[in-house]
Amino acid sequence: MTGDLSAERTVERTLGHLRAIDTGSFPVPQVEQAPLTLEDLYRTHRMRLVRLALLLVDEPATAEDVVQEAFTGLHRNWGNLRDAAAAVGYLRTAVVNGSRSVLRRRKTAREYTPPHQVNARSAESLAMLTAEHQSVVRALSQLPPRQREVLVLRYYGDLSEAEIADAAGISKGTVKSTASRALDALQRIMRTPH
Repeated sequence: MTGDLSAERTVERTLGHLRAIDTGSFPVPQVEQAPLTLEDLYRTHRMRLVRLALLLVDEPATAEDVVQEAFTGLHRNWGNLRDAAAAVGYLRTAVVNGSRSVLRRRKTAREYTPPHQVNARSAESLAMLTAEHQSVVRALSQLPPRQREVLVLRYYGDLSEAEIADAAGISKGTVKSTASRALDALQRIMRTPH
């Protein structure tokens, strides 16, 4: 249990640090001040959603594509939203689902071609992280997709268990158990010498 808490603190510190960097550069309005147009949503939330996708798919160009598809879907369904605040939840869920699709296609493609190592984060963003934070980001990329999703949504997205369950399409109980398994796995990965 002590290991769980140590891993959780490390992940929380790293993804919280990334969130602080992102929200410091791109302030996110509160729900009461939700943008009223698709253009406002795009301008306000695009970069944070790209970073969320990047943490899930490990490839900047793919992350951009996932977010673009999410906004395209939102545009198609704009008239069906109950209010502009619901649009942010729609986008977050679309980014998670789009990232899952990318990872499924990537897994299938790897069966036919040898996997290759991709440097997921830019040199500038890695330079802003300490060595410990860099090791957490590298370790996250080695987790199974669902475990990575739950940790990224929790500690980078700063979402509650209910919000994670909604965005990932799983139950709250699954969120809890997946987070626990992910923290255990992350700790094992980080202890393994490279």
